[in-house]
Amino acid sequence: MNIDQFITAVEEEFDDEIASGSITPEVKFRELFDWNSINALRLIALVKTEYDLSINAEDIQQSETVNDLYQIIQQRMG
Repeated sequence: MNIDQFITAVEEEFDDEIASGSITPEVKFRELFDWNSINALRLIALVKTEYDLSINAEDIQQSETVNDLYQIIQQRMG
């Protein structure tokens, strides 16, 4: 998985909230749409389903940008 594939997966998951092409690695994802616990759960489920990896609320809180979260996932992928 590369960053572009991750961004595409996130855009598809949140297509009801954000426009396709609006995410870049440097984007602060909490500023893209109404960030709440439901959306955090959607993101956690996306990572589990797409990549068979677990992330948690702390991982999301520590991530400011899309790239920050991507780097956490990459580290867990080995």
